[in-house]
Amino acid sequence: MKGLIKEFKEFILRGNVLDMAVGVIIGGAFTTIVTALTDDFINPIINCIGGSEIKGQLEIFNTGQYLNWGHFITSIINFLIMAAILFFILKTVNKIMNIGRKKEEVVEEKSEDIILLQEIRDLLKENK
Repeated sequence: MKGLIKEFKEFILRGNVLDMAVGVIIGGAFTTIVTALTDDFINPIINCIGGSEIKGQLEIFNTGQYLNWGHFITSIINFLIMAAILFFILKTVNKIMNIGRKKEEVVEEKSEDIILLQEIRDLLKENK
């Protein structure tokens, strides 16, 4: 039992797990910001331009049940904003990570024909 507790403690205290926990918390807060941006800024602009209500509902066969298509569209907009922001963040981080690295030289693999021709050239140079 003590070994299991020790192993669990090592797992929890790894840097990756702590980084992931911080990422989840920040992601939750960031989601709230993006939702507020969509609800408070983007949806009113769409309403002004298109004249339609983004928070629309459609009643299903007079049963009192509704399809909240406006909420669905808002969720799609939130997803696209989050995906675009994450794309640009990861692209920037990758550029920063590659700044200090030297470009690896591309080693060209030579075909047998090229190697043979180079050997013939070298032999001709020696015979002169």
